[in-house]
Amino acid sequence: MDDLIIVRGGGDLATAVIHRLWSAGFIVMALETDKPSSIRRHVAASEAVYRGSQTVEGMTARLAADAAEAEKIIEYGDVPVVKDPGGRYIRIMEPEIVVDGIIAKRNTGTTIDMAPLTIALGPGFTAGVDADYVIETMRGHDLGRMISEGSALPDTGVPGNIGGYTKERVMHAEHEGILRSVHKIGDHVAAGDVIAVIETAEGEKALNASITGVIRGIIHDGYEVKPGLKVADIDPREDSYKNCFTISDKARCISGSVLELVCRHMRGRDRGI
Repeated sequence: MDDLIIVRGGGDLATAVIHRLWSAGFIVMALETDKPSSIRRHVAASEAVYRGSQTVEGMTARLAADAAEAEKIIEYGDVPVVKDPGGRYIRIMEPEIVVDGIIAKRNTGTTIDMAPLTIALGPGFTAGVDADYVIETMRGHDLGRMISEGSALPDTGVPGNIGGYTKERVMHAEHEGILRSVHKIGDHVAAGDVIAVIETAEGEKALNASITGVIRGIIHDGYEVKPGLKVADIDPREDSYKNCFTISDKARCISGSVLELVCRHMRGRDRGI
């Protein structure tokens, strides 16, 4: 398909990229895993894997079973999401551009020769080796910077500061088992409240809110978790309810950089540069 852009990943950052490109009139397709672990699910195209479709700020992502169904979804004006963690559809669809938005903090298989233009988000990639460009994803002065040589800043393991909180606002599983939600995204909780339970071999283990605030994200109900997996995100700002359902400032910044690179590439290609 001419001018197709494939985005690997459907989490909130990848979805911001998909949304920006789709809004600009580009044809976009997303590749996801069989069981996405996205936290900010209301702004993640990956939720289509579980629900069949997901609408984010006017853009609808729909699960496609194969390439033929994906093309029909595109013709309808929506964004197809295909279960394809290995990137098999990149070879099948032969896109003009591939964007790695998996945010695994490492390269899970993207190569610079996957398309005429390859872009990768965040640490784990070297521009000119793994992809043509790398986009800085760490909050701060360089957020969204387009890197043509070298790599993004390494992962510090400390989330960005929101409302005076960093690592305190992000919650990780402490037990292996099946997570069952008690609260949903958008709920206001107090520190210590039980927001979910994990069904383990030894019985139910409570997941307590680390701080007071609004649940900005929580992993899909019924997800099989392991210790250390990120499972929830709490926003301490009292007026943050609406933010649970819209693309973040960070994600918009990153998506704008991707759009700039895409437009630059398309213009140069059309001019024969």
